[in-house]
Amino acid sequence: MKVFYYYLLIINLYGFIIMYIDKKKSIKGKWRISEKNLFLTALAFGSIGIFLGMQLFRHKTKHKSFTLGIPCIFILQMVSMVYAKNILF
Repeated sequence: MKVFYYYLLIINLYGFIIMYIDKKKSIKGKWRISEKNLFLTALAFGSIGIFLGMQLFRHKTKHKSFTLGIPCIFILQMVSMVYAKNILF
């Protein structure tokens, strides 16, 4: 279980960092991180990091797919974790 918590920390930090990088690249008009990769990171339990990056850097906040999708992913992940915890323990 401890390994999973470390994984959550790392994947959310990664999500936060890639939102920062993508925001900086969007300002400079350079090559960007694909939305697919941002969503894959969120689906890999990095939704908190992606969401915090959205809010702090004001990035992707006008995209309905992100403003609705990322919170939905987070809610589904929390429900699945509670369900898994009830099964395992």
